[in-house]
Amino acid sequence: MPKYLLGVTFEPGLDPTPIEQWSEAEVTAHLDYYRRLNQALVASGELVDHTILVGPDRAKVVRGDGVGAPMITDGPFPEFKEWLAGFQVIEVADESRALEIAALVSAVPGKDGVPTQQPIHVRQVMDDGPADAAEMDDYLSSARGG
Repeated sequence: MPKYLLGVTFEPGLDPTPIEQWSEAEVTAHLDYYRRLNQALVASGELVDHTILVGPDRAKVVRGDGVGAPMITDGPFPEFKEWLAGFQVIEVADESRALEIAALVSAVPGKDGVPTQQPIHVRQVMDDGPADAAEMDDYLSSARGG
């Protein structure tokens, strides 16, 4: 069965009110929804992994040549709405089920209990990466949309 990564950013849905301005009950309802959804996906055998990430202010970028000491810098520093907040990896029968689950993630309640309709990024996980130059060329061509 194929696996998909569902990426959650801080990009707002319909209501741009920052979560810092929600009531304690609204934040609790938001988090409880994620817990219940993840429990249901574990019970169905579809949730492979999930995690919440620290902000990019605590991220590092590493560049190395395999010989000397790597160069480590702070960052990256994308806009807040672009931060990858967390992700789920699901293993499902097909893409339609992955999109169905992504829609459930997008329906997480926000301010006043209204579903946020936050955009969820859905990407299929490759079974095997490119093995040679021709496969890399095919991959890059599809990644660029052409």
